[in-house]
Amino acid sequence: MLRVDFTSQELVRLRVAAGVDPLWETALTLHLLQNRTAPLTFGPWRREVSAALRRTGLLPTAHDLMQLCPDAAYFPDFLTPGRGDLDIEESVDRLLATPRRRLLAELTRLRTHTRSPVPPGMRLLADGCPRTLNRLGDSLRAYYRVAVKPYLPVMRAHAASDRARRAEAALAHGVEGMLKGYGDPAGWEYRHGRLRAPYPVDRALRLRGRALTLVPAFFCVRTPLALVNESLPPVLVHPLAPAPGWLEQRRGTPAGSAAQLIGSSRAELLRMLDHPMTTTDLAASLKLAPSTASRHASVLRDAGLLLSHREGVRVLHHRTQLGEALLNGALDRDGMEGGVGCGVSVRRW
Repeated sequence: MLRVDFTSQELVRLRVAAGVDPLWETALTLHLLQNRTAPLTFGPWRREVSAALRRTGLLPTAHDLMQLCPDAAYFPDFLTPGRGDLDIEESVDRLLATPRRRLLAELTRLRTHTRSPVPPGMRLLADGCPRTLNRLGDSLRAYYRVAVKPYLPVMRAHAASDRARRAEAALAHGVEGMLKGYGDPAGWEYRHGRLRAPYPVDRALRLRGRALTLVPAFFCVRTPLALVNESLPPVLVHPLAPAPGWLEQRRGTPAGSAAQLIGSSRAELLRMLDHPMTTTDLAASLKLAPSTASRHASVLRDAGLLLSHREGVRVLHHRTQLGEALLNGALDRDGMEGGVGCGVSVRRW
């Protein structure tokens, strides 16, 4: 069980990351390839990624990374330097800048936990060898391109929906109400300034006045994760818990009729609205300028595919029944152009 005791100041400083973190997700996918947890949710992904790694000749690279990032109680903190605030290149650059002393300390700790022979490359890495570090960076980028990057749209959509729910809870019930909202499905319990969450070991995470960042993770299963070294900025990575079948839905959307009718960017924006979201959240999740996201939302609203309403200073967007039908493939091209169901004509842009 993990325990986090908050002071009133620490509660005020609590923040929710803007989205998923590339190297946390990379580490978590490496874990998933080493175990069989959540077979209904991630089994199809395992098969697809394993085949892609074989096809691209990256299986040896993945196996090398697994030695560095085992599915165990400990893996090095330097592998996950971000807090949902970096892209993959920034994340790798920060990893490569890890001080030699820290590399040595964390890899020594890894060796004591795994009790397996130390590969030569890991010895060189512990020594801070520039060539070995650069090779690690190249390996992480190559693996990320196969195992994580193809799934970013659905990952970002889940993270954006989660962030919107947390924001709604915080506005309605305050930060403490937001923390209580993590009870389902994460299994967290928040009472009187103490957060308790399932965890592989019994641990107290001490904030010491610092801001805790909650980082959503698509490939995190069951329990949250935290950095071992408590001198580092504290993060708590928590599961987004996608439903079984997410991979099949990803294959069909937005590459199908929706994208053909309204364009892939607008179809992706429409698909993200499982929960009401602001233009700012949509722009951040889709990596668009706010003005571009606003134009897309305006076009979709004019077409009857989404509705917008003001809530305080924010404008929230949500899908209409017509938008749902389009994404679910219930409307074909002829039906859409004829305005099936509500007399709305949808142009092709």
